[in-house]
Amino acid sequence: MNIRPVRHVFAFALLGAALVAAGCASGPRVRAERDNTVDFSRYRTFAFAEPLGTDRAGYQTMVSQYLKAATQRELEARGLRLVEADPQMLVNFNGKLSEKFRTTTVPASAVSFGYGHGGYYGYRAGFYTTWPLYPPETQVTSYTEGTLNIDVIDAARKQMIWEGVAVGRVTDKTMENLKPNIDEAVAAIFANYPIKTASQLQ
Repeated sequence: MNIRPVRHVFAFALLGAALVAAGCASGPRVRAERDNTVDFSRYRTFAFAEPLGTDRAGYQTMVSQYLKAATQRELEARGLRLVEADPQMLVNFNGKLSEKFRTTTVPASAVSFGYGHGGYYGYRAGFYTTWPLYPPETQVTSYTEGTLNIDVIDAARKQMIWEGVAVGRVTDKTMENLKPNIDEAVAAIFANYPIKTASQLQ
């Protein structure tokens, strides 16, 4: 499996429209882990790690900027305040793209191949199947899977206390609308944060 670092844009577009429909089997997977010994209500301030895991070669990427803006919005909605000095929490991001492969098996009678309109054996499809001597056809397709991590760290102890993760499929179409998709992805991840917003409590 080939895993490559994400550079200018991430697999975060995978998290946009699909995250809204996270209940669908084909949608991305969102999960969160927390330190159950921590009282999250005692944290009042936060800042962002430097450098962020989404920064590259000494500069801040557009992805980092979008993630910071979306995360600041989510944390401020939960009563936290962004500060420059002595934050109680630090937030970091990371992302990766992985090449995945899917294997499916279909009856030989349903596979069109050869020559002519629809393939030589296309006339059988949908009407009847072949006898068992015709082995099934195996088809392999590749796709790109993206992973977004949001880490929340206790700044004083330098210990991660919460992690939100979203994993899903990346397409060219979803990559075209990066900022709104990142906004939706971050909101979906923070829906699992221990401290709820006022609207979530209603």
